[in-house]
Amino acid sequence: MNFKNYDYKERKKKVEEILDNTDKVNEVRSFPRDEDFTYTNGYKAWASAIFVDLRDSTSLFSGRNDVDIAKVIRGFTSEIIEILRKDTDNQLKEIGIRGDCVFAIYSTPDIFDIYDTANRAFYINTYMKMLNKLLEERNLPIIKAGIGLASKKTLAVKAGRKSSAINNLVWIGEAVAKAAKLSDLGNKDGIKPIVMSNTFYINYIKKQKEYSPNAEEWWTETSDDKYGVYYHGNPVKTNFNDWIVNDMKE
Repeated sequence: MNFKNYDYKERKKKVEEILDNTDKVNEVRSFPRDEDFTYTNGYKAWASAIFVDLRDSTSLFSGRNDVDIAKVIRGFTSEIIEILRKDTDNQLKEIGIRGDCVFAIYSTPDIFDIYDTANRAFYINTYMKMLNKLLEERNLPIIKAGIGLASKKTLAVKAGRKSSAINNLVWIGEAVAKAAKLSDLGNKDGIKPIVMSNTFYINYIKKQKEYSPNAEEWWTETSDDKYGVYYHGNPVKTNFNDWIVNDMKE
């Protein structure tokens, strides 16, 4: 590696090209395919984000050998990714791992799509019980996670270097940033594992009450200056949870 210089005079022309050629933001019902994004347009639509953030991983793994840490991290990430990616009907726009956090972003034009995102959070919350049981059987450290959910109209633009393979969608707006912050609240200081933004909850609960009339009882409303109004709870998938309680036997 031998970085010598940055041709700032030549690159100035490229920056001017970027600034002058971005000419359109399309407000749409649902985000299009990735190939429809160019370096001159952008799209704005309803998006929902879910972040699953491992609690206190630094101290949790302190003194543990690398093999144990690898086992726990892989057990945590692999099945959460499976839950987030399965049967998304092209609404999944991005999925990834940031440090010890797994996240996904969905196009959610309908209330049912927001409900579907919440349902994935309930599966993840239940899966954590299964994972911890398996970890305990192997004398590995049990773990906790906070699950943050948020929805809002969101601007997405393609960013990176046009002539290279380095590019990605950048999500601008409250949904992604707030879901990440709310995941940091979950499962600590008296806050339950799943934390929803106010907008996400208002839309989600309408659909949930069609199936579970008492669903509002699952949630605690909280408000503070930093995060505004949010809701936290600990719902699990009943059949899945019962199977775990009964020692995961066929």
